[in-house]
Amino acid sequence: MSQRGSFSKETLLGMCQDVCEGMAYLEQNSVIHRDLAARNCLVGESHVVKVSDFGMSRIVLDDQYTSSTGTKFPVKWSAPEVFSYSNYSTKSDVWSFGVLMWEVFSEGKIPYENRTNGEVVEEINAGFRLYKPKLASKAIYEVMSHCHPFLFCCIS
Repeated sequence: MSQRGSFSKETLLGMCQDVCEGMAYLEQNSVIHRDLAARNCLVGESHVVKVSDFGMSRIVLDDQYTSSTGTKFPVKWSAPEVFSYSNYSTKSDVWSFGVLMWEVFSEGKIPYENRTNGEVVEEINAGFRLYKPKLASKAIYEVMSHCHPFLFCCIS
């Protein structure tokens, strides 16, 4: 992996676009990924990114999947309806995509770095969202924010 700071903003945006196109393909084929994160993407030549790790994926008929109780899930990448009701949908994948964009534009930082899963759940339920990464323009941050509706204040 390259050193931090070696990717242009255009390259970072292109990586996000590759993931977005991959996720659109999954949605067209009625698949919910349920574990979208930078760790589950592969970077190839010319920084082309492919979505991978379909271990939690589900084919759905009505765009929603309710997981059984006690199922483990990646809290820091999960939408409020996932940790509150175990409901997954393409909308919860969009939430995860917003977190993935944050990871990309923060050059690989862990979201909600120094917080426990419980603290993250509390803060997200209270309306708090991730801060704007230094490399993200205002327009890029707006795209991230649209993936996470009801933005009140940002947490670092």
